[in-house]
Amino acid sequence: MKRLMYTVYLLLFVVIANAQQKFPTEGAYLAKADGINHLWLFVDGYSSYITYEDQKYLNTWGGPYAGNDKDLIIKIEYNEKEPATVGTEQRINAKVAKDGFSWKNLNFKKLKAGEQDLDGLWRITGRMNEGKMSTITRGDRKTIKILVAGYFQWIAINPAEKGFYGTGGGTYTFKDKKYTENIVFFSRDNSRVGAKLVFDGEIKDGAWHHSGLSSKGDPIHEIWSVDSVKK
Repeated sequence: MKRLMYTVYLLLFVVIANAQQKFPTEGAYLAKADGINHLWLFVDGYSSYITYEDQKYLNTWGGPYAGNDKDLIIKIEYNEKEPATVGTEQRINAKVAKDGFSWKNLNFKKLKAGEQDLDGLWRITGRMNEGKMSTITRGDRKTIKILVAGYFQWIAINPAEKGFYGTGGGTYTFKDKKYTENIVFFSRDNSRVGAKLVFDGEIKDGAWHHSGLSSKGDPIHEIWSVDSVKK
């Protein structure tokens, strides 16, 4: 009898624990299947899903998300391979696990990485031209940058026109005013994969000042501002 009661209590505990598991969001999640990496980034109410092989970019899609304990609803702002989906909603119903979740036969594991001061959703708002900082006014076209759990991705898009103009990303570190990128995927040129770029970086009055040499070797000085969809 005692053993039976113990079994019942154990089953109830498992059921309650599973019911309390929430869909994991903030962070970076990675799944691998058939030689393809599936990287999913979530930060500040925005998500991005990227697929790439070790030396070849494949696709990306994403946008703002909201949801409950089991589902996520993503309002698609960009999808390079399927631009017709821009403006629609994608409902994600996944099986939640302790260290991630599974969706469409893919097991996404949460990447273990500490937070960094630049983690968040950013939007470019200033760029140096001919020695003068020019303000980039907010409009339909935008370039955003997602940084979370040691991963970064920039995306140039225009949701109003379902336009997609390029993306790139990989891993990053930000320490002692030095911002370092290691490129893992690059939509415009796969030969950029493996490059390491080091920039000067500093947060001033809530804005990220970013300067150095681009992947082409051109000097850049940009200002990025927080662009959280939660505001």
